Amino acid sequence: MFNFYHREIMGALTGILIVIIALAVIVVMYIIKTQRELVSLDELCKNALSQIAVQLNSRWDALMNLAKMAAQYSKHESETLINVIKQRRQSDISTPEQVNEQQGALQQVLGRLIAVGEAYPDLKAADLFRETMDGVKQYEENVRMSRMVYNDTATKMNRMVRQWPSSFVASMLNFREKDYLKVDEEQKSKAPDLNEVFEKKDA
Repeated sequence: MFNFYHREIMGALTGILIVIIALAVIVVMYIIKTQRELVSLDELCKNALSQIAVQLNSRWDALMNLAKMAAQYSKHESETLINVIKQRRQSDISTPEQVNEQQGALQQVLGRLIAVGEAYPDLKAADLFRETMDGVKQYEENVRMSRMVYNDTATKMNRMVRQWPSSFVASMLNFREKDYLKVDEEQKSKAPDLNEVFEKKDA
């Protein structure tokens, strides 16, 4: 009788142990799977920001060329723009905040250059000026697409960081929510006012 109960207890304990091991394996596999998904999304966000940085710097380079072309028509305006471009251009852009600031400043400089082109029809009609301006627009379109990729990826990652049970894994592995890239109107409102630069220059 003792042996019978002993076997029953051992069988029950073995069954419980198997269940515990199976659950532990499932939990470990889930953690590994979730960690890989979070790492993948994190890398995609970094890659999108890197692509945006490349396109933004290409836009700055194109604007610098436009400012130099404008020098023969409006030297004062051109020199001021060149100085602003040198100060604002960043080779290392790694956060959404930096992207938002750069895009706001870019839009203001571009607006100034467009105004110079409108004031000097010969400059606006020049083939090189038009081609460079077209390049600026293409870079902006590339930035827009990369921004969409970044925000979509950030949304997926933020969902995993906030929703349970993936939020537990994210917290354990120190993954945080990603900031979003702002829309154009918000960028403009946060951008430094370049009009103040020109007013100080004129003073």
